[in-house]
Amino acid sequence: MRILVACEYSGVVRDAFLKEGHYALSCDLFPCDSPNSGDHFQGDVTEILDHDWDLMIAHPPCTHLAVSGAKFFAQKKASGIQDKALDFVRLLLDAPIEKIALENPISIISTRIRKPDQIVQPWWFGHMEQKSTCLWLKNLPLLTKTNDVKEEMMLLPKNKRERMFYLPPSPDRWKIRSQTFQGLADAMAKQWT
Repeated sequence: MRILVACEYSGVVRDAFLKEGHYALSCDLFPCDSPNSGDHFQGDVTEILDHDWDLMIAHPPCTHLAVSGAKFFAQKKASGIQDKALDFVRLLLDAPIEKIALENPISIISTRIRKPDQIVQPWWFGHMEQKSTCLWLKNLPLLTKTNDVKEEMMLLPKNKRERMFYLPPSPDRWKIRSQTFQGLADAMAKQWT
């Protein structure tokens, strides 16, 4: 299969598909953090959306969409930034690609475009953390759990199991929070091909 991983600088999802033997290309405005940077297009994803992809997994920036930033919604809406972010989500969901998965945290996509098809957690895939991840799917099945560690995770203190929420301010906080958990990436690569 030919897989496009849109808005991914880390290479985590792309590399999971490469490991399964598929052609996969990540695309982001930022350079790739992974050693497989040859499989990365640094640029605007709209330039390559029509390149005969079988599957696209898209991770549009959540900065202006996630409910974690709800206190800023009024000014984001007034400035037009939020509508621009939603237009980009619509563009990705309407791309001329047979199979599409769009990933984002709990966000206004649910009320302004449509509800997600599925909400997954890292603990479904072996990571002892909570972080709701919404999936909007086109011609793809729901993901199934591969290594449910919820029971064990719930024994951890709240700040450990909700590590992403409790990350201290730093220049790289947004990068750490936006990276896909490896277990989720592996499940996508195994279950969607």
